[in-house]
Amino acid sequence: MTKHIGDLPPALESSGDLNARMAGKRLAVFLDYDGTLTPIVARPELAVMADGMRTVIRNLADRCSVCIVSGRDRPDVENLVGIDNLIFAGSHGFDIASPDGRAIQKEQGAEFAGLLQDVITRLHEIMDPIGGALIEPKKASVAAHYRLVAEDQKHKVKDVVDEILAANPNSLKVTPGKMVWEIQPKIDWDKGKAVLYLLNALGLDTDDVVPMYVGDDVTDEHAFEALSGRGINIFVGDLADPEVGERSTAADYICKDQDEVGRFLDSLAR
Repeated sequence: MTKHIGDLPPALESSGDLNARMAGKRLAVFLDYDGTLTPIVARPELAVMADGMRTVIRNLADRCSVCIVSGRDRPDVENLVGIDNLIFAGSHGFDIASPDGRAIQKEQGAEFAGLLQDVITRLHEIMDPIGGALIEPKKASVAAHYRLVAEDQKHKVKDVVDEILAANPNSLKVTPGKMVWEIQPKIDWDKGKAVLYLLNALGLDTDDVVPMYVGDDVTDEHAFEALSGRGINIFVGDLADPEVGERSTAADYICKDQDEVGRFLDSLAR
């Protein structure tokens, strides 16, 4: 069931309800990266997690299973987080692996590599002359960023994305994000499917486990929906942010910013 983001109770002020839902059960925590563990920034390489947040996540991982579910390439987000005892799902869950050697690995969409390379070439033809436009190739997708593009030029990015989709209607899909169009293989897979896969693969798909997902983007709604009625979903975002706007969500609670996320996760680690 979806609700307006403005109607969500603050996670930090809902300890009674949360403790009741988690009482006597194990916790499995799934975390988005950009906009959740770090603020949204102008360019992807500038999203560096604070040392304090890293300490909180490390402490939490000593208490329960923690998985990072990111739109970034898996090696990229592994390097940015810098904690070994986590599971990482990159490219919106298309690429899953455990860097500590546990047998958790899944790759979706590898057969689309050649087509995605053609997509990258076409995007460069149109976007390279556009000031502020950024193309981010990933293992299983391509992101076309337009945050820094002038308002009267942004339509050019959308136009080329639409052109690519029109030429490949049975092979590609687009997932909108915060000032980015993510071009992906058109297969039935997303962050929600990745979270459900991980619960099963980690032996956490049991009645004594409460899964929790913390995320900020439209793509995180797939995970919120997958866990709706079963887990605990935390939306991250400031209602004053125009990118949050009038969105509806399947989340249960809200954290306004990374400071609140850090304090909330720290409370779980204690």
